[in-house]
Amino acid sequence: MTALLEDRVVVISGVGPALGRALALRCASAGASLVLAARTQSRLDDVAKEIVDAGGRAVTVATDITDQASAENLVAESIAAYGKVDTLINNAFSIPSMKPLARTDYQHIRDSIELTVLGALRLTQLFTPALAESDGSVVNINSMVLRHSQERYGSYKMAKSALLAMSQSLATELGPQGIRVNSIAPGYIWGDTLKGYFAHQAEKFGMTVEQIYEHTASNTDLKRLPTTDEVSDAAIFLASPMASAITGQCIDVNCGEFHH
Repeated sequence: MTALLEDRVVVISGVGPALGRALALRCASAGASLVLAARTQSRLDDVAKEIVDAGGRAVTVATDITDQASAENLVAESIAAYGKVDTLINNAFSIPSMKPLARTDYQHIRDSIELTVLGALRLTQLFTPALAESDGSVVNINSMVLRHSQERYGSYKMAKSALLAMSQSLATELGPQGIRVNSIAPGYIWGDTLKGYFAHQAEKFGMTVEQIYEHTASNTDLKRLPTTDEVSDAAIFLASPMASAITGQCIDVNCGEFHH
């Protein structure tokens, strides 16, 4: 992993305490220089400090990807910092409504699509000239919700399915410029966010976190859940020269919970 992204510049949106942080730290460990984007400056500063303290390079740009001027500023700051961009990782995320579609507020669905789909499209459009110069790549972080139709995930599946369709269309449209566009669909990600959720579930049902984990992992072939680092490594692979002939694809990272 140590040299897969050597001398490459990676822009990551939606950098927070969970997968965004892991993506940033793993990309830095693979040799990349980072541009970290999210709405909350304090979160960006925390992750950037970790990277710099470990000997890496990272700049932060507070960004609202649903706002055109803010997104344009991200592009300008990225180029000003490094002179180029090799990979854009669209990781911005909104919490699903977790209600049946019959009772889901339309505005919640609109907001989810605005961030998840149109936000990723906006950044991809704006970074296209820079990515074309570097024969670069886009990695869109999707979800295993693509692979099931479980109750309460309807609005989330709508947004993520639209993100996948958009990714495939962009792969076709941007391919002639040398830009690759791929997706990752993680399953449950074993990190602090899920640990907190499992702790809540354990208290609610009078179980232990270990029992909740074992029950959830029993649905996978490997009988475990992928970690934030493992999901991040799939993104690094798609961003690296090792994936130079791969575009328009979606890699599932779910320890075999769903097959596609």
